[in-house]
Amino acid sequence: MITAVDTNVLVDVFKADPTFGSRSAEALQSCLDEGSIVACDIVWAETGTVFVRQSEFLKAMLALGIGYSPTSRDTALVGAQAWRLYRARGGQRQRIVADFLIGAHALQQADRLLTRDRGFYRDYFESLSIVDPTDTDSQ
Repeated sequence: MITAVDTNVLVDVFKADPTFGSRSAEALQSCLDEGSIVACDIVWAETGTVFVRQSEFLKAMLALGIGYSPTSRDTALVGAQAWRLYRARGGQRQRIVADFLIGAHALQQADRLLTRDRGFYRDYFESLSIVDPTDTDSQ
């Protein structure tokens, strides 16, 4: 089982978020117990901003067992299609293309997505299996 992880879960853990940190850490461990965890290039870039030094970031990702999984060309096209649908439905710039690429990556290159943003991903990636650390029913 390959689980793609969203930025919000990693930031919860790395910043020790008082509300979501422990739940996100537990969900990460549970997903790791079931297989591997990967993050796409966008999640790596977004999460890397939490750290002052790149070496600390790389060490932290390695310690968590998070693999690097770059977005393929076909996956990027799936993300673009979802973005077009969002805009056609009247979506404003509240969402950025990166969100759609993260969802497309999980759909195309993993088995599921670990995220706290399940509503958005379910709207635009209906067949994507989602694990939400805040939802005890999804685990």
